[in-house]
Amino acid sequence: MPEFYPSIGEAVGAAMQHNIRLAYGGKASGPDASLQARRLPHPSVDPYSVPGMIARITETATPHEIAGIIEEFNGALGALPQLTELVAAAADWTRARLTFENPHHNPTFETWTRLAAASRMLRDVQEELEVVEDMIAACPVQLSDPKYRDEVPALRTGEPLSDVLGNDAVANSEPPATWNPEADRRRAARASSPHAGTQRTAPSVGATSEPPTSASPPRSPRTQ
Repeated sequence: MPEFYPSIGEAVGAAMQHNIRLAYGGKASGPDASLQARRLPHPSVDPYSVPGMIARITETATPHEIAGIIEEFNGALGALPQLTELVAAAADWTRARLTFENPHHNPTFETWTRLAAASRMLRDVQEELEVVEDMIAACPVQLSDPKYRDEVPALRTGEPLSDVLGNDAVANSEPPATWNPEADRRRAARASSPHAGTQRTAPSVGATSEPPTSASPPRSPRTQ
């Protein structure tokens, strides 16, 4: 199981499967053998990451601050242009595998079509946000009466991981030197086991005094 996942859902699902295997005494094989627990930094640790920028968009933020965040996200080195380039690269990868020998069945071409459409939509979003930057700056600083908000729907559909798990579940900094990832995995396995309800007894001496067996996993460098 890799250390990084394209979505929170995939990471949580993979971790649950691994914990269940540990709870029943199963041993990880193949890619799972190199499993490493990942501790996510709090958004405040990296305010220029996407979670960090989301956390900075509060109701009391000024129009200047919000316009600056949009500019950071949509700038040449921002997350949106990088995402757009990623999708375009995936489309070009598919393009190199196109064939038109069967006019009735061409899933590779359909894949390229969808990726190309997604790339165009992302470029449209970039153009819209470039216009929005100036429009946000013209918005009033003061909040309006809450009764007017019912006229339009709220659009945010998800929450940052720190909002879901709480600040205590998300590390604010690098793991401490005494952090024992293997012990953490065992405790998580016991907590997620179907028999966890019958095992919630006082921790044994070995569980609380287990010495660290490995150093914390290296953190991959962030690219802007």
